[in-house]
Amino acid sequence: MRSTERSTRKKLIGVVVALAFVAAACGSDDAESTSTDAPSETEAPAETDAPADTESATTEAPADTTPADTTPAEVEEPGVPTRVVSLSPTHTEIMFAIGAGDLLVAVDDFSNFPAEALQLPNELSGFEPNVEAIAAYEPDLVLIGGDFSGLGDQLAAIGIASWDGPAATTIDDTYAQIEQLGAATGNVGGAAELVLDMQTRLAAAIAAAPQVDRPLSIYHELDPTLFSSDSTTFIGEIYTLLGLQNIADQAEGDNFGYPQLNAEFIVSANPDLIFLADTKCCDQTIDTVGARDGWDVIAAVQNGNVIEMDDDVASRWGPRIVDYVEAVSAAVQAAAVPA
Repeated sequence: MRSTERSTRKKLIGVVVALAFVAAACGSDDAESTSTDAPSETEAPAETDAPADTESATTEAPADTTPADTTPAEVEEPGVPTRVVSLSPTHTEIMFAIGAGDLLVAVDDFSNFPAEALQLPNELSGFEPNVEAIAAYEPDLVLIGGDFSGLGDQLAAIGIASWDGPAATTIDDTYAQIEQLGAATGNVGGAAELVLDMQTRLAAAIAAAPQVDRPLSIYHELDPTLFSSDSTTFIGEIYTLLGLQNIADQAEGDNFGYPQLNAEFIVSANPDLIFLADTKCCDQTIDTVGARDGWDVIAAVQNGNVIEMDDDVASRWGPRIVDYVEAVSAAVQAAAVPA
């Protein structure tokens, strides 16, 4: 089972790196990544030929004649989906957080939060999507977490709309995707409330981080093969906001934000804190890190500042990104780093 999880983890890292390259090429086009074809505004109907002065009409119409608007109140707002499939655990979390979870009819096999997501069919793959399997749920909108397989075009060919929100590179990207999903699902208010709450908590977590004589250095570990995240990624931005120095920023070459470091470099960089984002996938702990050859001399290991994080929270750019900020802020406050 562990070998399967590790294989999936490496595939996930590869996909994230690939998407980072796509994001770098596409720039700010993410905001227009929807292919739902729903108009952002409904055009006002053309004025009728009714006379401007109704008093000049030769015959007065009774006050209780046919109503001007015969549209039933319960008719759905045009363009708002009623059956949504999510192929991204991040977007699944966002849907529930903005109050649109009831629109979901199926999710991907990694959507395990919140608990309500586990009650939905979750056999679909976001990495190797099957159009026929998706279409079987009769969705009118499919959420994609980075369209690296051309799924959007395949769905469009059979009349199914899609929305693509690739891996965020900044926290502002997260806010934008939340707002876009709110607009796409008729939950603008819920999305705005969520963003405001996240911004408030983020500011509080940053303010709670202690002031230190020198910036503390960190190493963020994605898996035991020493892939990491530098400051150009959404997770790396968190460390920057808290005034931390990321040793991965020193990596050379085109790694699109996710360099693979080597043990010698990490030992020589001597980070003050190590954040493990591979505790669930790969069973990494403070003890396994301390047992690595030569790692016992690293300040983070010697001072007990190897922090075991939740893989899912660390790899998803949705609402729980603020939980991660708060956890890092708490770790910095508790760090027993010599002056």
